[in-house]
Amino acid sequence: MYGYGIDIYYLILVVPAVIFSMWAQNRVTTTFRKYNQVRTYSGMTGYEAARRILSANGLYNVAVERVSGNLTDHYDPKANVIRLSDSVFGSNSVAAVGVAAHEAGHAVQYATHYAPIKLRTAIIPVTNIGSTLSIPIVLIGFFMGMQPLVNLGLLLFATVAVFQLVTLPVEFNASRRAVNALEMGGTMADDEMKAVKKVLSAAAMTYVAALAVSVANLLRLVLRFGGRSRD
Repeated sequence: MYGYGIDIYYLILVVPAVIFSMWAQNRVTTTFRKYNQVRTYSGMTGYEAARRILSANGLYNVAVERVSGNLTDHYDPKANVIRLSDSVFGSNSVAAVGVAAHEAGHAVQYATHYAPIKLRTAIIPVTNIGSTLSIPIVLIGFFMGMQPLVNLGLLLFATVAVFQLVTLPVEFNASRRAVNALEMGGTMADDEMKAVKKVLSAAAMTYVAALAVSVANLLRLVLRFGGRSRD
């Protein structure tokens, strides 16, 4: 009973992971919103926090720019630019400072040749192929009764889970660098640092959730199509 009934694997594997992902996304949104209302005692903005961390690490060549959107913050290694969203760039909230410091942490990772981020960058092209072509290849192989083609699709999909797995140490390390830099800078009080850690912890859970969704989908595909033909 494979093809057209209720997908039990989706219900028991993917649905819980998706619910967890929704919870994690809601948590990061509500946590950021809460601490975005708490102003830093020093008046330091997200831009200033990123700039200070970059300067402390000798990264004067890394630019910090504003980008539209909410929580669209990221570091672009090709352009060597940290882009901070409207809600972070000029805001002097503890949430904005935490997010900006995290992105500065990514810039420091690249500058210090942090191995996991180099690995993640290296596998992005394969991951892009896997996320786009894996499911069609699995289905074509399944309906044509070509198990090697199915296995190829499963292998390609597995690269997505590997990418999410490699992302975890990258993101946790960037947050650790951010916290250490802010603490060493001496401009954040203890209660401000507690708030920063809560914001970064909530953000980290979204990456854990992304890994859970990827692994759940991979297991579902393996159980449904691995080693089986259409008949």
